[in-house]
Amino acid sequence: MIQITLPDGSRREYPAPVTVADVAASIGPGLAKAALAGKVNGKVVDTSAVIPDGAQVAIVTAKDPEGLDVIRHSTAHLLAYAVKELFPQAQVTIGPVIENGFYYDFAYQRPFTPDDLVAIERRMAELAAKDEPVTRRVLPRDEAVAHFKGIGEAYKAEIIGSIPAGEDVSLYAEGKFEDLCRGPHVPSTGKLRHFKLMKVAGAYWRGDHRNEMLQRVYGTAWASKEELQQYLLMLEEAEKRDHRKLGRELDLFHIDDHAPGVVFWHPRGWALWQEVEQYMRRVYRDNGYLEVKGPQLLDKTLWEKTGHWDKYRDNMFTTESEKREYALKPMNCPGHILIYKQGIKSYRDLPLRYGEFGQCHRNEPTGSLHGIMRVRGFTQDDGHIFCTEDHILPECTAYTTLLQKVYRDFGFEHIIYKVATRPAARIGSDESWDKAEHALMESLRASGCEFEVSPGDGAFYGPKIEYTLKDAIGRQWQCGTMQVDFSMPERLDAEYVGEDGARHRPVMLHRAIVGSMERFIGILIEQHAGALPAWLAPVQAVLLNITDGQADYVRDVAKALQNQGLRVATDLRNEKITYKIREHSLQKPPYLLVVGEKEKAAGAVAVRARGNQDLGVMSLEAFQKRIAEDIAGKS
Repeated sequence: MIQITLPDGSRREYPAPVTVADVAASIGPGLAKAALAGKVNGKVVDTSAVIPDGAQVAIVTAKDPEGLDVIRHSTAHLLAYAVKELFPQAQVTIGPVIENGFYYDFAYQRPFTPDDLVAIERRMAELAAKDEPVTRRVLPRDEAVAHFKGIGEAYKAEIIGSIPAGEDVSLYAEGKFEDLCRGPHVPSTGKLRHFKLMKVAGAYWRGDHRNEMLQRVYGTAWASKEELQQYLLMLEEAEKRDHRKLGRELDLFHIDDHAPGVVFWHPRGWALWQEVEQYMRRVYRDNGYLEVKGPQLLDKTLWEKTGHWDKYRDNMFTTESEKREYALKPMNCPGHILIYKQGIKSYRDLPLRYGEFGQCHRNEPTGSLHGIMRVRGFTQDDGHIFCTEDHILPECTAYTTLLQKVYRDFGFEHIIYKVATRPAARIGSDESWDKAEHALMESLRASGCEFEVSPGDGAFYGPKIEYTLKDAIGRQWQCGTMQVDFSMPERLDAEYVGEDGARHRPVMLHRAIVGSMERFIGILIEQHAGALPAWLAPVQAVLLNITDGQADYVRDVAKALQNQGLRVATDLRNEKITYKIREHSLQKPPYLLVVGEKEKAAGAVAVRARGNQDLGVMSLEAFQKRIAEDIAGKS
């Protein structure tokens, strides 16, 4: 008898060996039809997999995260199948699952066109409709190499040839197409119905620029038609919100080939930057941080001590002067330790909190640069807390509460929390790791946060919390972090004098709320679709006259608003007022103030709020009160 245990704890017995598909069928026809794969003792397997006696078994359907991965993996193979049907001379390489979809790389004599993608997608749908079974077989490595060489798939043969000799490899076939793969896959192509090909791009074979360029076809696949449509609508909305597009339209910034990966901020963009920076500066001041400023260039020997020179050298910009090597700092932490080490520190000085708007440089590959989201020169709202192990819990608790308020003020309500725990290769005692991990988790519980644990994903020097924002259209952005570091104080010989009179190492907490200022501002632009709230808007109000007779009054009103601390623009051109309203509305200011003879005589303004809301005529004092309340309320 074969005995298995299901997720609800119930047990089933079978007189002979059974597959995942057999178990699903024994539970019910609905589950048999829905089954995409199985989970046997925690491992996802094909429905054709035979189950060992005593196993824990779950049936994987499209409702499960693992089921969606199986759908996307199988759709990547369906893509390759369709390409080989339409373009027999194309060679297949690799096709993994990625976030929200998949891709497959092909070697072909000419670039695929948009029309080709339409034809490929149509052929994929035809192959899916045939509902061909997906079958698995195992071959010895050398036999698999010979097989793929024999059918002209040189790239696939090269991949298999890199597998150690003597090992077996698995192949999956559907119809006339067979591919190397570990699996698992859906039981038949008919399970693949909701997909779309998105684009084609270049990609080097094995990611090496010295190798030939391949064509990477990207696609997305979902469990239902509704989910696919929702995703495509999200992409459409994301395109409208693209910070690069809005940056041009709103005249905020540009990227120039004379300085790739570094941002040129225009006056309006710099006004936004300054509002974010000054807000964060007040956060520092009000929460016990001492603002510091470290140098950009630091000697190579410092980076050798911290370990960055060995592990990060290729990402650092370096220079030489008087036979000494220097690097532009890629992070601020070592500089903060050098500041900490000036003078003897006592346990009474701890926790000591430093904050810096520190400009950093990292030599990111050109292909990875993306507007102001991924750049080579960036500024961090960087903070480091020097403390004892007993301080970790209260410091992290206070930090999470602070971070939540900051994100709310910027318009983000949904935060995802994740605790990354000790990796196998690490430094520090188990006792220290226990205390640090416990403190991070307890700090989140004390703040009322549900969190995930990522076992083994911590840094070698300590565990960390990652804070991820969910934006207005459901995208996730990892911004904030709190990292516990036992290593750098040791490497750079930081100490404090304890209550016992002896020298001790402080613990270093690395924390950032917005992270890269450039990236965070890009996220803000996309979150608000360029229509930034009044407190952040580069121009908070635009004054428009109807005729030249109101020009002096407009100037006086603008001066009064500027004296209130507002960012104001005027448009005194001899243009129709409807034209001026339409033109300035495209710049998304919170308020347009229209002035004609009636408003001038009454000492008032006609107020139009963003979104074409006509708020009527207000006294200047009433408008000043209204916008002051908007700004104070971060609305």
